[in-house]
Amino acid sequence: MNELIEAIANSSIGIMMAENPIAFPWVETVHVVAITTVLGVIAIVDLRLLGLAGVSYPVSRLSNTLVPVTWVAFALAAITGALLFTSQPATYVENFAFQMKMLLLVAAGLNMALFHLFTMKGIAVWDKDAVLPLGARLAGLLSLVIWVLVVGFGRWIGFTMSPF
Repeated sequence: MNELIEAIANSSIGIMMAENPIAFPWVETVHVVAITTVLGVIAIVDLRLLGLAGVSYPVSRLSNTLVPVTWVAFALAAITGALLFTSQPATYVENFAFQMKMLLLVAAGLNMALFHLFTMKGIAVWDKDAVLPLGARLAGLLSLVIWVLVVGFGRWIGFTMSPF
């Protein structure tokens, strides 16, 4: 594992991200905009699942419209996050806030997978209802909490990283 981390740090991308005075801030700016978009779009769907907003919209319509935007923004956030990671991989790997953010991203993925595998199977029955089944509401609440925590731990990373 140490060899991989060292290889990442010594790669041309890692060196550029660590040493170029404008690369890190620009990549971080794009990362923040991308993750903000992810959270904002997911929040719209989650608030609908919770019955707190957009109750006149069918969940399927809302989801079909917004999921592609979410995936594009998530891909951009993942790419820029990976670039940021290359600047100090050893420091990131040991950082508690980074570890929590990664764990929460896995939890968000599991929540989404379970929602799509199980709860969405019955969407034809409840798609247009203002109050959705408990499983849908719980998935929305869990998603919202997880993504807020992802952003919170992401911000915490910046305040707990040691300088270059």
